[in-house]
Amino acid sequence: MSVAVKTLLSPEILKPARYLGNELGAVHKPWEQASVRWSLTYPEIYEVGASNLGHIILYSILNAQPRQLCDRAYLPAADLAEKLRQTQTPLFAVESKRSLLEFDILGFSLSYELGATNILEMLSLIGAPLTWAERGDRTLGDPEGWPLIFAGGQTATSNPEPYAEFFDFIVLGDGEELLPEVGLIVEEGKRSQLSRTELLLDLAQVPGVYVPRFYDMAADGSVHPNRPDVPAKVLRRVATPIPAYSIGLVPHVETVHDRLTIEIRRGCTRGCRFCQPGMLTRPARDVEPEQVVEAIETGIRATGYNEFSLLSLSCSDYLALPAVGIEIKNRLQDENITLSLPSQRVDRFDDNIANIIGGTRKGGLTFAPEAGTQRLRDIINKGLTNEELLRGVKTAYEQGWDRVKLYFMIGLPGETDADVLGIAETVRWLQQECRGRKKKLGFNLTISNFTPKPHTPFQWHSVSTTEFKRKQELLAAEFKQIPNLKVNFTDVRISAMEDFVGRGDRRLSAVVRRAWELGAGMDAWWESLDKAYGAWTQAIAEAGLDWKYRQVETGEWNLFEGEESRDRALDAPLPWDHLDTGIDKRWLQEDLQKALEAAVVPDCSFDGCSHCGVCGVDFGHNVVVPPPVIPNFQGHFQPPTEKVQRLRIRFGKLGQMTLLSHLDLLRVFDRAVRRAKLPVAFSGGFHPSPRIVPANALPLGMSSEAELMDFELFQAIEPAEFQQRLAAQLDPELPIYETAEVVLKSPAVTALLSRAEYDLWIEPEESIDVEALIASVLATDTVLVEQTTKSGKKVEVNLRERLHTLTRTEVGVLPQRLQAAGSDAGFWLRYVGSCRNDGTLLRPEQVITLLQQVSGRSFQLRHAHRRSLHLD
Repeated sequence: MSVAVKTLLSPEILKPARYLGNELGAVHKPWEQASVRWSLTYPEIYEVGASNLGHIILYSILNAQPRQLCDRAYLPAADLAEKLRQTQTPLFAVESKRSLLEFDILGFSLSYELGATNILEMLSLIGAPLTWAERGDRTLGDPEGWPLIFAGGQTATSNPEPYAEFFDFIVLGDGEELLPEVGLIVEEGKRSQLSRTELLLDLAQVPGVYVPRFYDMAADGSVHPNRPDVPAKVLRRVATPIPAYSIGLVPHVETVHDRLTIEIRRGCTRGCRFCQPGMLTRPARDVEPEQVVEAIETGIRATGYNEFSLLSLSCSDYLALPAVGIEIKNRLQDENITLSLPSQRVDRFDDNIANIIGGTRKGGLTFAPEAGTQRLRDIINKGLTNEELLRGVKTAYEQGWDRVKLYFMIGLPGETDADVLGIAETVRWLQQECRGRKKKLGFNLTISNFTPKPHTPFQWHSVSTTEFKRKQELLAAEFKQIPNLKVNFTDVRISAMEDFVGRGDRRLSAVVRRAWELGAGMDAWWESLDKAYGAWTQAIAEAGLDWKYRQVETGEWNLFEGEESRDRALDAPLPWDHLDTGIDKRWLQEDLQKALEAAVVPDCSFDGCSHCGVCGVDFGHNVVVPPPVIPNFQGHFQPPTEKVQRLRIRFGKLGQMTLLSHLDLLRVFDRAVRRAKLPVAFSGGFHPSPRIVPANALPLGMSSEAELMDFELFQAIEPAEFQQRLAAQLDPELPIYETAEVVLKSPAVTALLSRAEYDLWIEPEESIDVEALIASVLATDTVLVEQTTKSGKKVEVNLRERLHTLTRTEVGVLPQRLQAAGSDAGFWLRYVGSCRNDGTLLRPEQVITLLQQVSGRSFQLRHAHRRSLHLD
């Protein structure tokens, strides 16, 4: 770790463990042996990026390539970003801690229309020019040059034009096969010392690689090549999912998807006319059930997660789901494992699926009817009847779910007020039909605003934020009359910006850049939506495009009115026409006409071909695995609660692991116990948890060789074997020093704790007689400070009575790692103080308060180390 980065990663920043890069599954390749060095650079905070399945898969695949190295970087939180700027330290990759300027290729995930401002923020923190034109034409590796900067992801594949000025190239579609191909070309280009333009010209020949500098925008917004040696249309790449690459990183901190995730099906052929992912991921490709089962079983054992998720745009369309789910539940029956599924088709939800996601800890259940009436569901081709909706919700209620989450949209083409009010009527009807249990059925509703997306039949539709607001008010009044309901409305301003940017052309690059300069970032949308909205609208006005934005506010025209204007719009060029997604534009126009007629198109994975144009040599064909025989369900996990043995370990927390919070440390031990297959007993109740009890929370940043933790077991094991198996699953900077058996019925370690011994490295503001200082402190009877209790009451505490011993420590008697923490400017003190879990304790920073009040001098605590914990 560089000295600059090591200084920045300290307890003063929020969750420093985000940036350590030493998670289980992190790959550390020798820098010098790599010919091409990548950084997958996720433009969201760590908790979002590190749990993104695509990020994990591509990281694993690139590191599996010979001569290729792949590191990672994330959008730093505001506190670290400020420190980077203050110290003029470039943003770094988490594993190598090297500046991102040292890498050959930086890959950004662009999966959301407004996420580009975060990318500009990261480029600014890196110190790289924001546009490809500013980066010049130097070869890779030139000290005066810059890394290749590219983007991938759903938004980049859908319409990269608003962001085209910022990237050297853009990858379209699936990256599993495409990125290794890019790596080989970059390796050869570096070897041949090609200029940046020459290297990008080679990359432009690769199917799936779009190099914006080789294309120009015409006056009508269409895009065409500006040289004859690049393709007129850029192909979207398609790859088959490989579940084994999903078993990767296990973050120390809790992430937004804190579980093992395995993809079971890529692509969706339901044909929902509003759904861009459903159009941009065709054809449908099922993963063989054996691969799924093996990946889950291997992944759970390797990671220690107690939850896994099966991922697909429509999990229920994976016909092997019941068989795979029950097979996994049977195989992992002796472990407290929970399965969660993303939003799923309510028409396929039955008792089998309820069994695989139910159990001791029921996960959330989410369905997406989308529209409140059958007529509107037919217009959007949802393929869902009222009978199917009721059957699925009723099954969930009968299987024990008391609350279900439902997604609806407003602002859909052809929608009337009757359709909007139909959402409330549908909820009432479902509640009335689902009765019979003591607890009534409740719903969490999310009402989003429909925004048209490129490459869908509704891409020509126009929305109106004025109408969004009116319909939200209409629904809100209706929902007040429905009990047991929680409702969340999407802010119309966010929807308006998504629409404006998502369907824009290259003129919007200037808007995106200016919005970022004015402070628009993803964090701003949630922390200060008014500020973010103001930044975007000001940027739009300065670009002279506010007239275009007003069309979003008021609505330009309606697909269901005016045949002449509709035909004229359908024939106009679109900014994304040069991207070959496989779906024929004429087919989208024909499907739009079917929507006007409320005609339903069947799912081509299970019915006849819809002739969308995807299936063929370039994109492949639908691959649907027939449903296997469903095994007999052997029942849900029954947690072993019997306690036959208690073991107590003493362990250390050293080095980078001192930056792990107490809750994150408990999570690390929980997963290590699972990986080690140790027979830890569970608590009882609705949410059983392993009986692991730490003695005391160690403050963030403090090192220790004295931490105590109790484990209660349902099966006896030799202490030495327990220690060996557990230590093998822990980071070397969490060493276990000893393991001993304690009386099972003795008080818990938390109740026995009385005192703690610490070594402190202290730097005085000016030279001082340390021995005289110690004598003065010990001769003092009272040092009062005011503290606030958990209940908010202020009390006075005598710190002196909590101090038992205080001595000076010579540097030579300390461990080498502590000697390195000191300097000639200070001194080491050792003290024993109260340390009880009822709040009677003397913290190291309180010892500094003692010294200052007694001496009237100022001191800085530079390092604290816990030497031992004393039990009564």
